Amino acid sequence: MHVPNLRSPHVKVGGIHYLPRLLDKIRLHAAGELPTEYHANLGGGFDERALTFLWLEYPALVERVKKGGTDEEILEWAFAQGRKPSTEEIEVWNDFMRKRGWNDESTPRLEVRKRESGFSDRADIQTFFDYIDLDEGRDPEQVAPGS
Repeated sequence: MHVPNLRSPHVKVGGIHYLPRLLDKIRLHAAGELPTEYHANLGGGFDERALTFLWLEYPALVERVKKGGTDEEILEWAFAQGRKPSTEEIEVWNDFMRKRGWNDESTPRLEVRKRESGFSDRADIQTFFDYIDLDEGRDPEQVAPGS
């Protein structure tokens, strides 16, 4: 399902994949524009992984995002409130997140999601990032992994 103003998980801020998407979800939810299907996983799943990576609590991030500001300003706040990962930690994080679902313990879940969405025939969709992009109407081949 296409959700206006919800970015691909491939998009980065401060070199960190997925974080802009988390911020978008918070902003859209606060504005009443996030589809109901997304509500159950707010603060969980990949959101929770991003929060854990930065040592943040979801309610604190929600309150900060509601105050406004750019992604970069919120990221600086996150570094001050939680932690600022090293360049190497960010590289490892990005590679882990980008490849989630590809030959790992989450592969069976990805295959279930593909079947549920009618994408069983899409052997090119090997990661959750690719699945999310396809499910939301973005062509995974058109989304630059380094965005």
